[in-house]
Amino acid sequence: MTRPSSPVLLFARLLRPSSTMSPAVPPVLSVVPSRALVDETFRVTVQNLPPGSAVTLHSLHRSEDEDMWEAFGHYVSDQGGSVSVSDDFCFGGTYTGKEAMGLLWSMRPVPGSREGLRLRKRDVCTPQLVHISVYGGHAEQGFAARPPLASVLSERWFMGPGVRRVEVKEKGARGTLFIPPGPGPFPGVLDMWGGGGGLLEYRSALLASHGYASLALEYVNPGELESADMEFKYFETAFNIVRLHPLVSPDRVGFFGLCLGSIMTNYLAAESTAIKPRCCVCVSGVHLYPRGAAFTEVYQAITLKAHKVRLDENNHEIWRYRELPIPGDLSGKVDVGRINCPMLLVNGLDDQNLPTVEAAEDVSMARMMRAAGNDHLLTRIEYPAAGHLIEPPYSPHFRATKFIKQNREKVTLLWGGRTKPHSDAQEDSWKKILAFLQQHLYANNPPRAKM
Repeated sequence: MTRPSSPVLLFARLLRPSSTMSPAVPPVLSVVPSRALVDETFRVTVQNLPPGSAVTLHSLHRSEDEDMWEAFGHYVSDQGGSVSVSDDFCFGGTYTGKEAMGLLWSMRPVPGSREGLRLRKRDVCTPQLVHISVYGGHAEQGFAARPPLASVLSERWFMGPGVRRVEVKEKGARGTLFIPPGPGPFPGVLDMWGGGGGLLEYRSALLASHGYASLALEYVNPGELESADMEFKYFETAFNIVRLHPLVSPDRVGFFGLCLGSIMTNYLAAESTAIKPRCCVCVSGVHLYPRGAAFTEVYQAITLKAHKVRLDENNHEIWRYRELPIPGDLSGKVDVGRINCPMLLVNGLDDQNLPTVEAAEDVSMARMMRAAGNDHLLTRIEYPAAGHLIEPPYSPHFRATKFIKQNREKVTLLWGGRTKPHSDAQEDSWKKILAFLQQHLYANNPPRAKM
């Protein structure tokens, strides 16, 4: 028999009680591939179910901080007794519709978890382990208290086979360099995260899995170096560590920045006379950085704008208004008209942390590059209902999370975005970022780690 064509017909079967499910042959759950990079899709299927059975597909992940994350979707088996997450309609849960990767991107902390959590991989040498299970009936909670019909363990990796991880403590710079498998030489990337500080390696590990030697840079702390000039040279030193590596093509090195890292990308590409990036990727960033200022001065200036911070109905802090209106004085922002390499800007239109859209559109980035005759180098991608934290694909959406400010005060920041459109933006932007890097850093197709 054929699969019913209308979700309404399937929905009528939901009245079947799950207790009637007692198949003679146990259900078979499969996840293919069970071991993959985090930006790869998988297929989740269930077979050997009674026709028209209501079931719940559930994913569960224990983070490195021992927090539990889950997602689930409600399905009804077809006349052949099977369910395909990629092909079948999900009627409810943490996502709805035909969503092949909904069991990953719609993950959220289990009920009763700490507030303001953010899921980030610290140890990229180990996989994210995701338990996929199928339960009888349409469950909303209590998964831990009931046995599943079947379960499968899925491994999601940031670092593919053969990628080398090298700790860097050279000429004062600190970070981790990830080198793709093979003899090289490879294009290089200086990877800079945002203002939260610390060393985050997972994006660089994933870039290396796609054929780019990527240095995840640990930021200097405010006041650690003696002057703005020394801070500026810190980033130049890091860029040259990548460029001069024997397995890197020295004329094919670019920047990749998010938030503060994106600001520094603009600053370095425009102002440095010592380094010349081949291209730049700026995610959720602006060009608002006073010329010649040190980190300490920038943070002090931000502190003085604390009165412009707004609160939402949940008392989450909204920081985007600190930098509005966009200053007309050029001394308060990077002269991006001096950038002379291809640049990709990726912004969410619901960014509640930085005024990225205003900065890109107003009297600033686009117009400044146009006035300098460099607007042909600028590519802008904007996503409605996407927020600030645009991560690699299938990562959970974090609308608001805990954040530790420079004075060690803990607050909850509103990043923005809605889960489904934000997740779509993460998937689409990653494909476009990889295509941009390939166009400007590779002469041919880059090698890719095989799981």
